[in-house]
Amino acid sequence: MTTNDAITLFYSPQTRATGARILLEELGAPYHLHVLNMKIGEQRLPGYLAINPLGKVPAIRHGDAFVTEQAAVYLYLADLFPEAGLTPAIGDTDRAAYLRWMVFYGNCFEPAVIDRHLQRVPTSANETPYSNYDDMLATLEAALTPGPYLLGERLTAADLLWGTALNWTTMFGLVPERPVFRAYIERMTSRPAYLKVTADDAALAADHQAIADRLGNAA
Repeated sequence: MTTNDAITLFYSPQTRATGARILLEELGAPYHLHVLNMKIGEQRLPGYLAINPLGKVPAIRHGDAFVTEQAAVYLYLADLFPEAGLTPAIGDTDRAAYLRWMVFYGNCFEPAVIDRHLQRVPTSANETPYSNYDDMLATLEAALTPGPYLLGERLTAADLLWGTALNWTTMFGLVPERPVFRAYIERMTSRPAYLKVTADDAALAADHQAIADRLGNAA
């Protein structure tokens, strides 16, 4: 496999896959979309479950390689195109923090946010992967405070992950609007790749909803 081999992104608009597409745009990578209409359950059909048994997006195919799990997709793609400068190389001291923030997202942030949303209160910090919601959020805020990015002046794929995630979670009230978060979100969502993909997503999501509505009316 080479970087000239097109990447297939298994995709549904306005999902976690949106950030993976933004990353592909930032990387200048050759890719095409395999679009799944989640409004009508296409992610639960056998063809896609053979790729990701959990029926989640994003997933990618690159040659004979299949990658699922959001952070793994970002890590794979950014390492595949090092010339884009969005991943610290092995041996670069920045790679430690880069890996930390990639994994912190799935291991700590998402579980903490979901638990808070569902009002599930852990009985002790030892029983969660994130200690507690307030400590998790304070850790993230402290990392973003120096700015402008998680690694200071260096933009990485981790910022593309976090910029999208914080935009969605603050929009829906899952994360409080704090000045540090708002400044970071505005910095990331003003990038041309973000604007292009989210505009495309809005149109595609409307198409998917229209299909779902037609099918519902025909039932």
